Amino acid sequence: MEPPNEQPEKPVISVKVDAFFLNIYEIFRFISRFFREVLRPPLEIQEFIRQCFMVGYKSLALISLTGFITGLVFTKQSRPSLAEFGATSWLPSLISIAVIRALAPLVTALICAGKVGSSIGAELASMKVTEQIDAMEVSAINPFKYLVVTRILACTVCLPLLMSYTALVGMMGSYLDIHLNEQTSITAFFAKAFANISFLDLFSSFFKSVCYGFTIGVVSCYQGFNATQGTTGVGKAANVSVDFHVPDIHRRSGDRSGYQLDPVKNRYEAIYARNRL
Repeated sequence: MEPPNEQPEKPVISVKVDAFFLNIYEIFRFISRFFREVLRPPLEIQEFIRQCFMVGYKSLALISLTGFITGLVFTKQSRPSLAEFGATSWLPSLISIAVIRALAPLVTALICAGKVGSSIGAELASMKVTEQIDAMEVSAINPFKYLVVTRILACTVCLPLLMSYTALVGMMGSYLDIHLNEQTSITAFFAKAFANISFLDLFSSFFKSVCYGFTIGVVSCYQGFNATQGTTGVGKAANVSVDFHVPDIHRRSGDRSGYQLDPVKNRYEAIYARNRL
């Protein structure tokens, strides 16, 4: 007797639309599982510290170079525009607002998305396709807590710290340019720079950095933890971990901060509005 032929299930809307909503559902399950596991013992403190070392300390060299060049080049580009108004003395205030509000979180998030995100995605994907994660489950180790929770927490904690360091290095690059052109002392530079910085500016930068770090950790871990198709899935997980973050970071930075990378006039108008009588 021949078994009855099983007909494939018909899609509710279409195959692609159904797959999209199923993927959204799986992401929400992944995030909810993270919040359930984050405070449940045992706490993987040693692995969390190791991931903080990998995310934070290993990124310092690249962030130092990028942040310094960003501050230096942005100051050079802003000087001619302010010179037209005879307002080059406002450069420290201009640079501090631009760096702390927008450039430091943006540059830090982009570097971590490219360096840390791809690394986490490729590492977890390789462990998935080689069945190392299954071996951890057999050994009575919670792979989600050991591999995913520690990496998401490390990204969320380290990114605001790296953002603060990027802002400091960027300000030092700006000071170098201003000192070479106007012989401004470092005390006068930072006094002018922080004269127009409010608590809301600092809070918004830290909040955006926390959101960027959490997003980078979640997307990278999700892509790596659910990788398929063997070695092809490893490369796909690494690519998607970066491709998702870059446009999302640019969109958030452009929409919320109000400071774009190219137009200097907007920054001058903000400084002028704060300093006019």
